[in-house]
Amino acid sequence: MLARRTFLIGGASVAGLGVLAIGWSVLPPKGRLLPAKPLDTPGSNVALNGWLMIDTGNHVTIVMSKAEMGQGIHTGAAMLLAEELGADWSQVRVVEAPIDSLYTNRENIAHALAIRPDDHSWTAQSEEESARFLARFAGTMVTGGSTSIVDLWKPMREAGASARVMLCAAAAKAWQAPVNECEARAGRVVWGPARSASFGELVEAARLEQPPTHVPLKDQSQFTMIGQRFKRIEAQSKIDGSARFGIDALPPDLLYASVTMCPTLGGRATGFDSSKVKNTEGVHDIFTVDAYHGGTGGVAVIAENPFIAMRTLCQLSCTWDHGPAAKISDADILATLNGALNDGADAQIFYAKGDVESVLKESKPLSMQYEAPYLAHAALEPINCTAQVKDGEAAIWVSTQIPMAARTAVAKFLKLDEDQVQVHQCLVGGAFGRRLEVDYIVQAAAIALHAKGRPVQTIWPRAQDTTHDFYRPACVSRFAGALGPDGNLIAWKNDSASQSVNREALPRAFGTPKIVFDIVKDVTSAEGAFDQPYECENMGVTHHTVSLPIPIGNWRSVGHSLHAFFVESFIDEMATAAHKDPFQFRLNMLKRPEHQRHAQVLRTLMAFSRWQSLARHDGTTASGMAMHESFGSVVAQVAQVQKLDDCFRVTRVYCVIDCGIAINPNLVEQQMESGIIFGLSAALQQRVTIVNGQVQQRYFPDFPLVNMSTCPEIHIQVLQLGTEPQGVGEAGTPPIAPAVANALFALTGERTRHLPLIEPPVPCGGDIWCQSVLTGEMSSCILPQTLRCSGRSVASTN
Repeated sequence: MLARRTFLIGGASVAGLGVLAIGWSVLPPKGRLLPAKPLDTPGSNVALNGWLMIDTGNHVTIVMSKAEMGQGIHTGAAMLLAEELGADWSQVRVVEAPIDSLYTNRENIAHALAIRPDDHSWTAQSEEESARFLARFAGTMVTGGSTSIVDLWKPMREAGASARVMLCAAAAKAWQAPVNECEARAGRVVWGPARSASFGELVEAARLEQPPTHVPLKDQSQFTMIGQRFKRIEAQSKIDGSARFGIDALPPDLLYASVTMCPTLGGRATGFDSSKVKNTEGVHDIFTVDAYHGGTGGVAVIAENPFIAMRTLCQLSCTWDHGPAAKISDADILATLNGALNDGADAQIFYAKGDVESVLKESKPLSMQYEAPYLAHAALEPINCTAQVKDGEAAIWVSTQIPMAARTAVAKFLKLDEDQVQVHQCLVGGAFGRRLEVDYIVQAAAIALHAKGRPVQTIWPRAQDTTHDFYRPACVSRFAGALGPDGNLIAWKNDSASQSVNREALPRAFGTPKIVFDIVKDVTSAEGAFDQPYECENMGVTHHTVSLPIPIGNWRSVGHSLHAFFVESFIDEMATAAHKDPFQFRLNMLKRPEHQRHAQVLRTLMAFSRWQSLARHDGTTASGMAMHESFGSVVAQVAQVQKLDDCFRVTRVYCVIDCGIAINPNLVEQQMESGIIFGLSAALQQRVTIVNGQVQQRYFPDFPLVNMSTCPEIHIQVLQLGTEPQGVGEAGTPPIAPAVANALFALTGERTRHLPLIEPPVPCGGDIWCQSVLTGEMSSCILPQTLRCSGRSVASTN
């Protein structure tokens, strides 16, 4: 099997030269039905392919290759297979897939190329097909990039259809009936009015049938499940408490570990004084741990329960080597980003059209600069991993988005063969990209080496999670725009600067050499800037990559989360300068046939939000809008902001999404609500601040989430203008920040060009956990903070 490194170097050659793409793009896609190693089939289960098993009790068990982290992928993917199989939904179950090349994500890399969505050239299509071909050998099981349904759209349906054909063939033989007259529906195969048998009754005979080499899939008009509002398949287990997340792993004889890392990012522990905790009952071991895969070194305690481990850590006196990041604070970071823009050297060109420089020189351009801060993931389930190293083998219980890479990393660290490492994938209690890293997994394996064969669950306290994340990068973006005599945009120049997510994240997780990104553009740096549909005859989009000792990683919607705020604020400013309605200004730049779905989304949102009445505010309420395309979906939102005395509040959000076929509209609406709340939290008050290489935010009061009292009314409308499903999990996040910023400008006449839009709370500066476990009293800094915007508080409905 080719390594990930080989794939990315090969991909660079394809993207750069376009030579091998000619042959690869015309090769037939390899079937995705059978795993390299047969599935384990407990009880009476029979596997008809690598994606499903059926038992004699007529239960259909669907094998899930994607991590369920709240986005509903287990439900959506199961619906695809069940639709083609003709299953009874009440009898459908899901299990996590083993690590196998069958479950490699074929779309993640293809969707990460720096290609505009409206680029349908032969070159673009051949590069995407080449990426899919090479992905067969990449060996990466990945849940990310909003590609899960896109990746499983055909294989899951083909798996269901293949099993359906085998079941019908078995029934036809038993009944001596024409196979084309046998039909599968509601968990049974029927022939005419008199003969029927359940899948469970037929599965033993069906396993003897040869899997078909080609099966016709249902036409959209034949769907009976796809498009319906089925309940989430894992919902009941979350309600009754039987759901098992990573932190719920309970192998026999379990110990617990807690860690405290060097407070400076990238630092390490040089020692510790444990004199205060000598002979503490329940403590098994205290030792230093190294920095793994881009993380930070520290000190770990193994104990009989997590409380003892955390309390012991609070009583240790540790010494640190703070490393190079100790010289970096917020002012230095901003100076580095601005310096890259001012210097103008080494800019990567992501899009160029016309002669933007000449037009700007001949016009009276408007210039503006926007800023966005570092952000933490702050998932509800803190970082944790359970590991056992015993008798030359290892077992890992973990919530991860990359189980194959996790196994590889652990095996390499422990010097084991990969088949000697077993990964138990668990439900994920929130990820947002943080679980695309392996630092905490290798750390847990290292800690387990000290447990003499017993399993150890390593749990990071919340403060360690927040202060040792891989953050959404800080970014600055500079625009210049010019209007023509008709008030339409005739020139658009955009230059931005930030660290490169892929340049840092892929080497950590997959061992990709950084030199690859000297050849291939990191799309995450400029996605959302170069790939939007707006038509302007003179455009230039460039990006500068900077190096800083602050660890960064994938954050929900990645570059789109930054550039949507920049681009849609810029468009709104140009619309204001042109004295045009923001909807109409955008519609004027969406005239081409390939952009009519965007125009339709805007027109639908205008009607859905009753924009004409919302736009006429009386000084106390105003609305703003934004549209953004990401992950194949087009999302437009209107945010309504209300002024109450000296307070502001986001009261309503209207959202329209075109995601192609909506497999389950419930899931789409849930993800839009989730993305809006996630993005609104970041837009209003979240930021990570750095002082001498140390993150100042520790707990949720320092990094506030929109809660029940501050959440606006959210109204969703789902369009289905395409013929195939597109990404949904991340697409709802990008437009909300600019929509709110544009609404605040409409209300106040003051333009905010930086995030967050509201003054964040002052970090508490203390360790709530240590204060509480040592004194028995919880620090007052956990109390809700006052929200402020330009010196004015944001109202709560409490």
